[in-house]
Amino acid sequence: MYLWYNVADKGENMKKNFKFFLALYTAKLARLALIMLRRNATFFPGKIALKICPDFLGRIGKPEKIIGVTGTNGKTTVSNMIIDALEVNGYRPVTNRLGANVNAGIATSLLSDANLKGNAKSNLAVFEIDERSSIRVYPYLTPTYLVCTNLFRDSIKRNAHTEYIQGIINKDLPKSTTLILNADDLICCGVGSDENKKVYFGIDKLPTDVDKCINLIQDISTCPICDTTLVFDYLRYHHIGKAHCPKCGFKSPDADYLVKNIDTDNMTIDVVHNENKDTYSISANGIINIYNTIAAITFLSEFGLTYDQIEKGLECSKVVKTRFSEEKVGKVDIIMHLAKGQNPVACSRVFDYIKSEPGNKAVILNLDDFFDARETSENLTWIYDTDYEFLADDSIKQIVIGGVRCPDHYLRLLLAGVPKEKIKFTRNEEDTVDLLDLNGIDKVFITYDVYTIHIANKVKARLENRLKEEEK
Repeated sequence: MYLWYNVADKGENMKKNFKFFLALYTAKLARLALIMLRRNATFFPGKIALKICPDFLGRIGKPEKIIGVTGTNGKTTVSNMIIDALEVNGYRPVTNRLGANVNAGIATSLLSDANLKGNAKSNLAVFEIDERSSIRVYPYLTPTYLVCTNLFRDSIKRNAHTEYIQGIINKDLPKSTTLILNADDLICCGVGSDENKKVYFGIDKLPTDVDKCINLIQDISTCPICDTTLVFDYLRYHHIGKAHCPKCGFKSPDADYLVKNIDTDNMTIDVVHNENKDTYSISANGIINIYNTIAAITFLSEFGLTYDQIEKGLECSKVVKTRFSEEKVGKVDIIMHLAKGQNPVACSRVFDYIKSEPGNKAVILNLDDFFDARETSENLTWIYDTDYEFLADDSIKQIVIGGVRCPDHYLRLLLAGVPKEKIKFTRNEEDTVDLLDLNGIDKVFITYDVYTIHIANKVKARLENRLKEEEK
């Protein structure tokens, strides 16, 4: 492992051997066969390559510049924003946009770009990198830049606690990598070492910020240096905000790229960098999207793009429709919103967004993980870390729960103070539409997990048909 780290950190490839070429040609043939069969060829070829040659990532040729994007939430959106901006400005990066963000997905992307000698044909790559895959990626691959969006607790089964994930990222992270970090997230700020160059992004204090945490969980509350209770100057949500230690002086870093103003009417943000202010377009008005946008802007600026080039990229980049979409059918707005089940912070942010939206609302909760809910006994403690209390709002007139775990969500909603007469549930996600009372409803929110977009699309289609029928 020590040898791999040093080789990767020097930006050099390990020597290509027989196993490597056997893995390369076998995986390329597998990829070609899958493409001819019109199958997904974004993960399996890389899995084959790593099975034959476990250090395949260290031996295959890599582009001269590699951009990595990691973090608990937002890494897919930020990756896509960066890729869109680069492509519209003439760059042609190798990406894993359509593939897995683990080592096998990255291996597939690299072998698809490699020639028959195993050398890279492109000089630029953008990879979304799963936090847990860090130990299987960074020993072999040195990102020129690494963007970390945030670090929150995630599925207990996979990610345990944020300090554990931070440690995994730091274990093999090359010291030559320039880090783009969230200044408002003290855990994210702990990524890397003093030897890494660090550039910070953040959002200035907002009128909606508070002085005490209103969420159920706060992943950092004591100083990581001396363990003294931190003093938060203000909080945005969970541990996002500005804090300092009254004992040793540890504090949140100043943002190099700071959002000073958010104009939701014109869908723009003002960003200050080196005392210069620029106005950029945003594609959605939620605070999470603002963080995603400023993360992308920070990297693109550090990479060398001009303001005009970045703005051109942002104008053509939209939030991925598998994450968020909005459509009006008759008099009702249908909002599709990924809630990322088993992730309490992601779900809490969605619930808070739903609460803050104007009008009378109905909510469909389809939060079960497609695989875990049907095949395993995934720990359900995450729903007790999630702020279901945001849904106990007078503007939310009805909540319909779908999925095999619906009784658990029903109980959690009752504990959150949602009146039971507002709640209905069914084990069949598609039947949730039939239980909706649309009388006086302005907006219907359909929430779903990462692996259930196909179910969510069926629910949306069924709701559209119902609304069209009722319009006749």
